[in-house]
Amino acid sequence: MNIHHFRSLRQTGTMVALAFLVIAWITAVYPSSAIGDDRTEGVQLVEKARFTMEDFLVAKEMGPFRGLLKTAKGVFIAPQVLEGAFIFGVSGGSGLLLVRDAKTGTWNGPAFYTMGEFSFGLQAGGQASDIVLLAMTDRGVNAFLADSVKLGADIGVALGPVGAGAEAATANLSADILSFARSKGAYAGVSAEGAVVATRDGWNAAYYEKEVSPREILIDRKVHNPQADTLIKAVTIAAGAK
Repeated sequence: MNIHHFRSLRQTGTMVALAFLVIAWITAVYPSSAIGDDRTEGVQLVEKARFTMEDFLVAKEMGPFRGLLKTAKGVFIAPQVLEGAFIFGVSGGSGLLLVRDAKTGTWNGPAFYTMGEFSFGLQAGGQASDIVLLAMTDRGVNAFLADSVKLGADIGVALGPVGAGAEAATANLSADILSFARSKGAYAGVSAEGAVVATRDGWNAAYYEKEVSPREILIDRKVHNPQADTLIKAVTIAAGAK
């Protein structure tokens, strides 16, 4: 066995071991996700997303966010994305997406997703963050309609502007997706590069009581769940829809 072959095997073994560690961590953090009622989990996520959106909308430093939401084509909300790390970092959580109808201005959804990221680094500790992504272009919306999308690779993503001094900068933003976060009560633009957002088909099927794709939920409007009306209303009012 030559040295290059040995190194390749060693690297493969390391990645497999880390993958098992990631799975074990996610299982510990979300013990009910594999056996819980998907519909109940979806209903609870919609309520958490509404609370997150309401908090973002009233925060003084989120003026730029409120302005950008008025022209956004989609909004992705992931309440309590958890990050835990020691030597390697891993983060994950569930999120949902609402999309604005181009003709009527009404908001459709939600469709459910997972959001996860794996990274190396000298890190320790863990924290929970509320993540909100604004899809500013049709390309940004379409990226979410695929089975999965890697932010920063499959689609452009940039830190969202936060604070009074950042409002003037919004006119020059050209990214397909802008990312914001709240962690420990503080709001900031957050780097979402490398995060993978994937459809959660089981939750979508349970929430709408039929097999349905994100496109059918968000674009074709083939299904509707009235339990999402309060979330849709909050986003509609904030986005200035007539």
